[in-house]
Amino acid sequence: MIRKLQAVALDCADPARLAEFYATLLGGQVVADQDDPDWVEVHGFEGGRLAFQRVDGYRAPDWPGQQVPQQIHLDFDVDDLEGEEKRALALGARVLERTDQVRPGSNWRVYADPAGHPFCLCLH
Repeated sequence: MIRKLQAVALDCADPARLAEFYATLLGGQVVADQDDPDWVEVHGFEGGRLAFQRVDGYRAPDWPGQQVPQQIHLDFDVDDLEGEEKRALALGARVLERTDQVRPGSNWRVYADPAGHPFCLCLH
């Protein structure tokens, strides 16, 4: 029986840079593996751990297309969609879709992190 999810790991070209982005976004801490510079984790935020691993020849997902499938995306609950969007953009994210503005009744927006992984900020 599986008891709990240990971590969600994302492939990327620069794990330290991507870990720093998510640590700042989520209020966590970067934890580097001294024995493996190709693996970096973010701990200390509500919801678990994120890990980042270096992959040679990494190609960012293509959202919403499927030329390079997104494979995974992360959803984060927020209390202030506008404020958290500004913060995410200042950290290096980019807007993929302001879903709440194009689909009536939606409460989320889609972004790409600096490595191109899609993630959503969802109004809680």
